Amino acid sequence: MKKDTRKKRYHPEQEILQDQTEITVRYNEADPLGIVWHGHYLRYFEDGREAFGKRYGISYMDFYHQGLAIPVVSVQCDFKKPLRYGHTIRIETTFINLPSAKMKFDYKVFESGSHSPSAMGSSLQVFVDIKTFDLHLTIPGFFETWKRKWNLT
Repeated sequence: MKKDTRKKRYHPEQEILQDQTEITVRYNEADPLGIVWHGHYLRYFEDGREAFGKRYGISYMDFYHQGLAIPVVSVQCDFKKPLRYGHTIRIETTFINLPSAKMKFDYKVFESGSHSPSAMGSSLQVFVDIKTFDLHLTIPGFFETWKRKWNLT
């Protein structure tokens, strides 16, 4: 019998790390009709990553103190329905555990109280040296330790 060598995206024994945070849509994020401009959804994804990092103890400064930056190299967003100025929104951020030296997050943005998303998307970040911006091809040790802490390895 041939061994299954396909990579598995989800392992039932692993934790799913997810955070939800709420913010109020600010005036400067809306157009004259009060609808959020599409570019601000990426800021909401960033708000979600910041809240996730605070909850799970893995902030941008943790990477910086290890001599690393984690730039976003890819982002994707599907818009389902508009958000409006003054409304409270909920950003659901899910960490997607990858075997490679990358960080992936999935996002869902909801109007508070709604169960259907206004937007859905994802982002991918890589590890680079803070001084040279050389790409790290292996997972940094401190990040492996963090993943073990949350049962992700």
